[in-house]
Amino acid sequence: MKVPRAPHSWRLSPRQAIALQREMRTLVNPVKRPGEFRFIAGLDGAFSRDGTQCIAGVVLWDLAEQRVVEQHTAQRRLEFPYIPGLLSFREIPAWVAALRQLDHPPDVLMCDGQGLAHPRRFGIASHLGVLCCLPAIGCAKSRLVGTHQEPPARQGGRTPLLDGEEVIGTVLRTKDGVRPLFISLGHLIDLATAEALVLACARKYRLPEPTRLADRLVAEAKLRSR
Repeated sequence: MKVPRAPHSWRLSPRQAIALQREMRTLVNPVKRPGEFRFIAGLDGAFSRDGTQCIAGVVLWDLAEQRVVEQHTAQRRLEFPYIPGLLSFREIPAWVAALRQLDHPPDVLMCDGQGLAHPRRFGIASHLGVLCCLPAIGCAKSRLVGTHQEPPARQGGRTPLLDGEEVIGTVLRTKDGVRPLFISLGHLIDLATAEALVLACARKYRLPEPTRLADRLVAEAKLRSR
């Protein structure tokens, strides 16, 4: 898969990174790209045991046939400190390296992280979607910003994630009685489509298959790391 070179450096100060997020968030398009979303690239990241490397995993999931098409990992040296809200500057270089190994281009990126549900409305899903010029979904296991009511306990139960009066995502129950996920649009997709895709990919588990399998892939790679 071809991924354009980032139009900015990854070696930025935290202040520069925040300014860049505020600049690039204007590029996010919340309108669904026409066409079928069949091939979904699930992405997740972890860190090597010595804390010097980011390990990224990508699993390409065929939604129509409910199977893995291909999967890859990549490692890149960490160049940015851990700062909440600036995850993309720490992880995206490795995520892009993993994506570039794909033989089949995805229709949509499903990221373990935030999209619009971010203090500056530009989480890792938005950043990656803009860089790749692809639809992207933020599918996070925990909340970064916003408030919400508890969604209904049944599968498909949902409630809006709010920042003041602004809807920034959906708190979505993927299975009866499990803890909800925090879904937000990343780029070139609307929130309703993002919710539907996450539910369609959640077969037996709380996490949708693309990100669940990517999480497992990076956990295995971490065990092999230094």
